[in-house]
Amino acid sequence: MAHKILMVEDDFALAMGTEYALTSEGYAVTTAGNLAQAREKFDDSIDLVLLDVMLPDGTGFEFCKELREKNSDVPIIFLTAVAEEANIVQGLELGADDYVTKPYRVKELLARVAVNIRRYTQAQQTSQENSNRVVTFGNTIFDGEAFVLTQHGEKLDCTTSELRLLRFLLQHRGQVISRSAIMEQLYDIDGEFFEDNTLSVYIKRLRQKLGEDGAYIETVRTGSGSDSDAQITWAIGSEAIVKI
Repeated sequence: MAHKILMVEDDFALAMGTEYALTSEGYAVTTAGNLAQAREKFDDSIDLVLLDVMLPDGTGFEFCKELREKNSDVPIIFLTAVAEEANIVQGLELGADDYVTKPYRVKELLARVAVNIRRYTQAQQTSQENSNRVVTFGNTIFDGEAFVLTQHGEKLDCTTSELRLLRFLLQHRGQVISRSAIMEQLYDIDGEFFEDNTLSVYIKRLRQKLGEDGAYIETVRTGSGSDSDAQITWAIGSEAIVKI
């Protein structure tokens, strides 16, 4: 599957040229010309953000700060027309991973993109490996290696699909994940069709089987209030560790 890049750039010609270079390297590119579009188009499937500093409705610094406050660790590369140390430092202090000064050389940009995506992918793999260890929340223990869920020493009767869903949630602690991203990822992992209604059923069953600990899964409805607009929040104590 191609890595996905969100490019936030208001210079149409530059955006089109950069998009062509990236797609030629096999990346899937989504473009946004301002902050409003960037907020609308960003989701958990994005593997890297190319972010202009000066935008029509604000600055890239604002968007970078928003992403980090949402606990997103997606790589961010600033595209800056001013190679001033203050701008560069501000971006890095807000959580950016890299910067490129305009006008940039295409080969340099591609190299920086590749390096940052590789680091991000490796970090995600490490996180997934760590999540396969024993995780405890409330009175519940999930053993990722044995693929077993227990409460008070008793094994809970869960289906493989329910345990896959739980494992996926725990692998993304501190991240905001859309329902569509979950369905896509679970399909990719196991090659099974995973539709929205099925996801709703699995979430309901998990809540029921977890008993009191099912309260850690909260549903927040947005938009029209339909199931397709619902977001699920997984929280331990007062700290949200997984949001879907």
